[in-house]
Parts: sequence; C-alpha cells; structure tokens
Amino acid sequence: MSDPKMPEGLWQPRSVEETMEIYADWATRYDADLIAAGYATPARVAAALAAQLSDRAAPVLDFGCGTGLSGMALAEAGFTTLDGIDVSAEMLEQARAKGVYRDLTLGTPGAVPEARAYAAVVATGVISTGAAPAGVLDDVLAGMAAGALLALSFNEAALRERSYLQALTDAQLDGRVLLLSAEHGPHVPTKDGARSSTVYVLRRT
Repeated sequence: MSDPKMPEGLWQPRSVEETMEIYADWATRYDADLIAAGYATPARVAAALAAQLSDRAAPVLDFGCGTGLSGMALAEAGFTTLDGIDVSAEMLEQARAKGVYRDLTLGTPGAVPEARAYAAVVATGVISTGAAPAGVLDDVLAGMAAGALLALSFNEAALRERSYLQALTDAQLDGRVLLLSAEHGPHVPTKDGARSSTVYVLRRT
C-alpha cells in the first residue's frame, strides 16, 4: 500500500522542470516521509562502499545528495570527507543543516561534475526513471579517475526499464568498469512500485 504522504508517480518519466518542482515542494518533508516509509537504500549503499573502501578519510562525492540522507549513512559508516552535489537548492538547504558534508554544490540539470579528485562517487537512488536517465551512468564514469569506486543503486523501476541495466552491462563489456559487488534488497518497503533495489559497487578501470 502506498504512503499517501509521498508524491505520486515518483518513478515515472517526466520533464526536468516537473522533477525539480516535485523535489522543491517535497524538500522539508522528504526525510520524515522516507524514514517513515522504511527507506533502506542509503545505509545499504554506504555499507557496500565501506566493504570495498577501507580508507574512511578518502574523499567521497555524493552525487545527487538530496537532503543528505545518503551523506548521513556514509558518515555513520565512518566516512569523514564528504562532498555533495544536487540540482535542487531546496534539498541542499536540508543537507547543509546535517553538518556531515565538507562542501555542497548546486549542480545544473544535465551536467555531471568532474570527479577525478574523489576515491569514490555515490549515487543513491539518483540514476532512475523519474530522476536521471540511464546515460548519466556513462557521464559519471567519464569524469572518474581510474581505480575510483562508484556505489549506486537501481530501484525496481530502473531495473524494469532495459536502458539502465543495458548501460551497466555495456560499461562492463567494454572494460570501463569492474563489478565488485551487487546485492538486491529493500528500497522503500512500503511504497508501491519500488519496494526493492539492487546496490552495485563498480571500480573504474
């Protein structure tokens, strides 16, 4: 049964403008709504990255950091040098209040930041139907240094749409990444349409 507090149609294709409006309106309620719904993916992504990256002081970029729930999970996993970027000023305001980020940047829709200074990039629930298209995976990888890790999640909606898994498969087949781990588990257990997600950790070659 879906949670009536959460926006409807979150994991449906829409324009960038519509997506921006949804998250601007939702920013102040986002944490409470998702925590109440049992949002599990940030902690799962942080744990998956921690299993592969022993240096907890290594710089990590939280791509699409939103209100900072992913940053909080990374901090709880022991990571101490966190930067975040998001296209929503309203969401970044909430993230800034959490005090876990070294730096926060307002991004531009469609633009992916240079990430060569980071040991890892995290994209928790970002590359997904209704948020960012599958091609963003290629863009993120293009900006990463060889040897850096990418920890990301695909929820059920992304897994059902062929383009997301195809982008991941192509990156492995052409040698851009090595898949280190993949684990399917809970995402937003009470939300129809995206109850589960797969968390991946990739190494850029």
